[in-house]
Amino acid sequence: MMKWYRKYMTAVGILGQLLFYSEFVTISKNQSAQNVSLFGFICSLIAVFSWLVYGLLIKDKVLITSNIVGAVGAILTVAAILIYQ
Repeated sequence: MMKWYRKYMTAVGILGQLLFYSEFVTISKNQSAQNVSLFGFICSLIAVFSWLVYGLLIKDKVLITSNIVGAVGAILTVAAILIYQ
């Protein structure tokens, strides 16, 4: 049961991080970050990075995998916001 649940949580963790990529694509496509909160995405980047570090410290593959996906997406999104503000 635990093995299945870890796979499920990895998938859910990755899918949950796709918000960053969706926002990044929208900002890049429109070349505008007019209605996007830089503060909000910086807070999210800090949170995702913190969870990634925690996952590394406790050697949890689910946390590491999902938060690497999230960290990359958050960095791309924050960069896009800064470029297209």
